[in-house]
Amino acid sequence: MAYKDLRDFIKDLKDNNELLEIDVNVSSELEITEITDRASKQKDIPNKALLFNKVEGYDIPVITNAFGSYDRMAMALNVKSVNDIAKRIVNLTDSKIPDGLIAKASLFPRMLEVGSLFPKTVKEAPCQEVVVTDLNQPILDKLPILKCWPLDAGPFITLPLVFTKNPKTGIRNAGMYRLQKFDNTTTGMHWHKHHDGAKNFADAKRMGKKFEVAVALGGDPAITYSSTAPVPPGIDEMIFAGFLRKKPVELVKCKTVDLEVPADAEIILEGYIDPDETRIEGPFGDHTGYYSLADEYPVFHITVMTHRLNPIYPATIVGKPPQEDCYMAKATERIFLPVLKKIIPEVIDMNLPLEGVFHNCAIISIDKQYPGHANKVISAIWGLGQMMFTKFVIIVDSDVDVHNLSEISWKIFNNTDPSRDCFITKGPLDILDHSCNLLGFGGKMGIDATKKWKTEGFNREWPEEIEMNINIKEIVNKKLNKILI
Repeated sequence: MAYKDLRDFIKDLKDNNELLEIDVNVSSELEITEITDRASKQKDIPNKALLFNKVEGYDIPVITNAFGSYDRMAMALNVKSVNDIAKRIVNLTDSKIPDGLIAKASLFPRMLEVGSLFPKTVKEAPCQEVVVTDLNQPILDKLPILKCWPLDAGPFITLPLVFTKNPKTGIRNAGMYRLQKFDNTTTGMHWHKHHDGAKNFADAKRMGKKFEVAVALGGDPAITYSSTAPVPPGIDEMIFAGFLRKKPVELVKCKTVDLEVPADAEIILEGYIDPDETRIEGPFGDHTGYYSLADEYPVFHITVMTHRLNPIYPATIVGKPPQEDCYMAKATERIFLPVLKKIIPEVIDMNLPLEGVFHNCAIISIDKQYPGHANKVISAIWGLGQMMFTKFVIIVDSDVDVHNLSEISWKIFNNTDPSRDCFITKGPLDILDHSCNLLGFGGKMGIDATKKWKTEGFNREWPEEIEMNINIKEIVNKKLNKILI
């Protein structure tokens, strides 16, 4: 069954010994980050979700690291393995239409599943149990917003679901864009030009319209994850969340803006962005492990805050991997691999290594069928949605384990001639990439680490890999059993 809300998930974490409750006083400035970072990387604190019950100066507890392991990521999506979701996507996207009326009727349950997962609107919601309209009362000042790293420009909301609508089409979008707290009622809105929220805002700006925004904090973790997922443009993330939950998302209309938000969220911020107003936002210690630089970004003005009685504030820490966001990204890798394979059928498997921080590296194994096939796949990857930001694309043969970085390194170092097998070009890069000369634009490299064929101009004999005879392996296995007893 889907989680109803964040606290339902927290209860499940506790029941499964995946939650550490911290009852000593801690500061929201740097201390929560240090504890969470140690939980992610070191042995002195167990890698569990962390619930900070006593945050200095605040009455609201903070939860971090809730998605911060493969097991908790699967729990968040209510599956044993995120591969189970990939299998459901394969089933739904099967393009084969069977012959015969009875066979076609077998597709009906799939159609019913999708059709029953559209969001539902409710009139009353837990997220609106308390309504704060007096802007002189604590709003952002009430929330234990974290300052994560020493050189951060201030406290940042790091796990927000930012809801917008396109002013032309009315299509809803939910994205996750950090919000720097400027004061009690204003934040920065850090979205990049490639993001759907930024595109919706650009359309509103061209039309001279004030742009309405709502931000949700907390709720069913599947809804939170969906706001980070690379669903195709124009597809409502709340429909995708319904697919993940196997149950429709309940939405409630905001009090002052024409937007709907998850009814079971913990906290809602309603407001607007003036199309002509920007402000310096950042720096911020980002998922690259470096501080993203300060720049001009739109300003989000909060006009109303609603929240549950006794809300819980969700936050995430980003920085040098591994961090919580790495496990969210690995879930995306697994969930959307079937979609990639539908578009590029020769793809066998893919690894977006944690060290590549999402956009810097993709390692892909393929069923190589013709000369130059690796180059074709490299070009195709650079033409796909958010994959266009990938700086290094490495292609290996189908029998190579893309998740074994030692084996991948061995293949690259042994199988490639840099002058022949490195394909260098230029194109879009992630805005957070600090290595390129121009913001969001720079060099890319494709590496063909497959076995080379004569038809690709390789006229020497390609050597065989060293492998022991299977019979010898079996004989030695039996002898080892005697030796080790």
